[in-house]
Amino acid sequence: MKKYILKRLLTAIPVLLMISIGAFVLVNLAPGDPADLYVVPDATPQQIEATRRALGLDQPYPVQYLRWLSRALRGDLGQSFSTRYPVLPILISRLIPTVTLMGTTLLFSYIIAIPLGIISARKQGTWIDTLLTGGSFVGVSIPNFFLGLGLIYIFSVQLGWFPTGGMSELGEEGGLLTTLHHLVLPVSVLSAFYIANMTRYMRATMIEVYGENYIRTATAKGLARQVILTRHGIRNALIPVITIIGTDLPRLVGGAIVTEQIFQWPGLGRLTIVAINQRDYPILMAVTILSAVVVLLANLLVDIMYAVVDPRIKYD
Repeated sequence: MKKYILKRLLTAIPVLLMISIGAFVLVNLAPGDPADLYVVPDATPQQIEATRRALGLDQPYPVQYLRWLSRALRGDLGQSFSTRYPVLPILISRLIPTVTLMGTTLLFSYIIAIPLGIISARKQGTWIDTLLTGGSFVGVSIPNFFLGLGLIYIFSVQLGWFPTGGMSELGEEGGLLTTLHHLVLPVSVLSAFYIANMTRYMRATMIEVYGENYIRTATAKGLARQVILTRHGIRNALIPVITIIGTDLPRLVGGAIVTEQIFQWPGLGRLTIVAINQRDYPILMAVTILSAVVVLLANLLVDIMYAVVDPRIKYD
């Protein structure tokens, strides 16, 4: 296993290099000149050129990339075009709110969805199964922006139970209770999709597992239903479900752009939108690389979880 993990980590190096090249090319192919946003409307060509020089945009693209890469290898992701502050502290300050929001969402969703999927599978064909399946389709189909605006109107504007956005009250230091109070609505919006999606997958997997021969054998031997469910059913059903969890983990960093915008959540998703509007290339490059690293680590973690859940899986 150690050799396998080391091999995967070494393989990730050229992958990250290719991703950084692709991200750099795409960012710089975007129409418009970032220098136009940071000069006065009636700026002279000399002033625009001086701004380009200050931003490091006066050099050829290969030189710009190699400069960025050399700094990135030393842990320096450059300076933001808009604020002139180092990118790394900005990224860390926005990463914590995003991990808080998405971590709470995924944890809450899995706690709710996995039992619902098991119940739906055990009650297959009954009104309970129909209700849960129908609710899952609604949860997957409803747009985040529509649900978010609806919850804000009902629970914030009309009832006044929850704040309309942000992570804390203006002018106050956000404590645990304040953060939890602000988390309720955005977590509810995001959880609607994740609960519905995981419930459907868990239901389908459990139905497939219940049809396996070893489940019939355990039932014929007279084992209690609870024992069959916990020792045989859930453990084998978790193998394909782990794949879904692996695709959800990168969202811990990527965040939910639409939901963060609606609730003015100070995370990476909102930072990405601001960086796109301001053509802040260093911020965009940093967010892209960070997302790529998380995706690669999530894939590695999924492979390790496969071996933990199913002892038959060996990595030589």
